[in-house]
Amino acid sequence: MTSSQSFLRRSLLGTALLLAAGIAGLMPEAARAEATEVRFARNLGLGYLPLYVMQDKGLVEKQARAAGLGEVKASYTPLGNPTTITEATLSGNADFGAAGVPAFIIAWDKTKGNANLRGLAALNAQPAYLNTNRPEVNSLKDFATKDRIVVPSVRASYQAIVLQIAAEQAFGPGQHAKLDPQTVSLAHPDGTAALLSGKTEITAHFTSPPFQDQQLRDPKIHKVLSSYDVLGGPASFSALWTSAAFHDANPKLTKAVLAALEESVGLIKADPQEAARAYIRIENSKLGVEEVAAMIAHPEVSYDLAPHGIGTFTDFMARIGSIRNRPSDWRDLFFSDIHDRAGS
Repeated sequence: MTSSQSFLRRSLLGTALLLAAGIAGLMPEAARAEATEVRFARNLGLGYLPLYVMQDKGLVEKQARAAGLGEVKASYTPLGNPTTITEATLSGNADFGAAGVPAFIIAWDKTKGNANLRGLAALNAQPAYLNTNRPEVNSLKDFATKDRIVVPSVRASYQAIVLQIAAEQAFGPGQHAKLDPQTVSLAHPDGTAALLSGKTEITAHFTSPPFQDQQLRDPKIHKVLSSYDVLGGPASFSALWTSAAFHDANPKLTKAVLAALEESVGLIKADPQEAARAYIRIENSKLGVEEVAAMIAHPEVSYDLAPHGIGTFTDFMARIGSIRNRPSDWRDLFFSDIHDRAGS
């Protein structure tokens, strides 16, 4: 081969490689491979039962195969603080976050116009109880300045925001933050242990199932109020969210996650006992199956992917300055995947 022929061959090969690279760069995003792993960061308790069931039954993996995505690995990290869960999704250590609705609303507000965290679905509606070990406390006005009230995350969790709404109801307009200096951030298991011990400054815990039920088995503990009393009835307790970048880059995988949620909720409704077993297996819980199943099937608890009562939170949080952006509709906070649902 002459030098001119060699040069021509190299030139043609280089041109072919450049064309191949250019064609690859012009390929539409939908044609590129989607993620082969999806990571969930979730809070603790029965408010996140759909994720426990998804993990126990391998439902994301099942739905991903059905969608033609092949083998997809799903991993679940339990975190007791909703602020930490948001940080995990923003830092790229988790693809989906699951926490209480107010924490999700704060995450949506803070990332609007940049990371754009939005909800994929609600997870359930359930009452949260404010329990105390002080027999003389029967209302918020009975708490002394020395009392400390545990919430999952101060001024950000479902319980913290409901406590602010309750404080305004009890003490008057503008008094929503009256009890904030007395709140302490602890994960539900740690708060439960502190309340039951009676040996710390912790005298109250605003928590959720199953922790509130465990506490009330002790005759020294009683309920001060329920979140349903404060909110005027049932409202979504928890939600699952992700970033616009992940959602848009992985449309099939996102739909597989939503399908897994649907299947999980169907199983929970059809077989509360098996859902209870899944929860107990994942948590290595010492609670009995019948006990957990009764909590799951409680008439005040429902598992539904449609968001409910979102406006109650966003209106209050916008009014007191917890969020800067007031959504006009619940759909502003959620991806279009569930806009056809009967939410509120």
